Amino acid sequence: MADSLVIIPTYNEKENIEKIIRKVCSLPVPFHILIVDDGSPDGTANIVKSLQDEFHECLFIEERKGKLGLGTAYIHGFKWALQREYEFIFEMDADFSHNPDDLIRLRENCIENADMSIGSRYIKGVNVVNWPMSRVLMSYFASVYVRFVTGIDIQDATAGFVCFRRRVLERIPLDKIRFVGYAFQIEMKFTAIKYGFKVDEVPIIFTDRTEGTSKMSTSIFKEAFFGVIQLKISSWTRKYK
Repeated sequence: MADSLVIIPTYNEKENIEKIIRKVCSLPVPFHILIVDDGSPDGTANIVKSLQDEFHECLFIEERKGKLGLGTAYIHGFKWALQREYEFIFEMDADFSHNPDDLIRLRENCIENADMSIGSRYIKGVNVVNWPMSRVLMSYFASVYVRFVTGIDIQDATAGFVCFRRRVLERIPLDKIRFVGYAFQIEMKFTAIKYGFKVDEVPIIFTDRTEGTSKMSTSIFKEAFFGVIQLKISSWTRKYK
């Protein structure tokens, strides 16, 4: 029985989904995978279901109707995981921008040192491959902005490659998490720190997708920019017990 669950939200990832499942299931440490698919019209969910006979012990899928957002997909996955006995619960993209081999390093860091481990692009310089300079600068200075506004000492505040210990997700009131895009990633880190959990960064190399299309949009960027201010202001009156 694996003690670790990797949650992978998907929307139109038919080019990547089988390869990422095979890679995670081949790792020397056992991981289970939960795909949360938002009604992908390209048949991503059908590919996953076709693999379940082969990977019946480690592969699960939850299907939702419509594109409901990254944050709600992870919240759905977190609740699913907490109904079971997983101790380590991961966020990871389907497109190989996060190296599945690093799952082991994030898990080890939580065992040894942290309540929440972040796969960080910026803890040791800038470790990003195949991004245009404009996007590197936007991402890097987004984290600078988050640190300035919120006061949290996280170098990669928008990182989406994360390992949580179970107790973190049990403590955070998941139904009160408000954001759905990259602001969701910031909110989860900020909230974990406010609840007193130890959040640590593990250096990774981030490689931009080579197949499929990015889900970045102007609305997601705006949510993150203004959401950080809302997050800080609301924390002034919120009690973190």
